[in-house]
Amino acid sequence: MERTVLLVTCLGLMLLTFASLYRAVVGPTPADRVVAINVIGTKTVVVLMLIGYIFHEVPYYLDVAIVYALISFLLTIGVARYIERGTIV
Repeated sequence: MERTVLLVTCLGLMLLTFASLYRAVVGPTPADRVVAINVIGTKTVVVLMLIGYIFHEVPYYLDVAIVYALISFLLTIGVARYIERGTIV
């Protein structure tokens, strides 16, 4: 029962990612696009953690989720700096 609920939750999050993807592609401003990409990254981290819990492999998926979250954060900072200043460095 618990596994089914978690799988349905993962499926729901993956479907909601398409709404964020639409906002990332069509977003009216660059800031909307950055936020949408950040939301996609956050949903991906949550799905990775849920998959790890479902398959009883939490330590492995936790490592992958942390690295993915760090890369997503650095990407968001880089894009925000580029939008604000015109350069990343």
